[in-house]
Amino acid sequence: MKKLLLLSLLSSLALPAFADQGGFTGPGSDSAQRGGFNGPHKTLSVAQAKALKDDTKVVVEGNITKKIGDEHYEFMDSSGSIVVEIDDHKWNGQSISPTNRVRLEGEIDKDGNNVDIDVEKVTLVN
Repeated sequence: MKKLLLLSLLSSLALPAFADQGGFTGPGSDSAQRGGFNGPHKTLSVAQAKALKDDTKVVVEGNITKKIGDEHYEFMDSSGSIVVEIDDHKWNGQSISPTNRVRLEGEIDKDGNNVDIDVEKVTLVN
């Protein structure tokens, strides 16, 4: 009986690992937010974000327009575009298309003349 109870407990803990990962569903792709702070925050434009120092925390809102490589996407707002890196597990089961407005939270990653955003959190806002 104890073995059956232990097996049941371990099985229930493993179920989230098999949940749908979601991800980007627009050009270049192959294919519910789980909590966190949902209150006032300072949103920057892409142009403002590009001018910041390496490793600066940022929040931007706009649209992911296309997939350009493994875990790399083009993100746009009214001020311009920037490459964003979103690890597969950061989608949290959400399916996002180019028509969806999203909030991306992450940090600036500068490498020479290249500037991108390493995304920590993706939130669907519409």
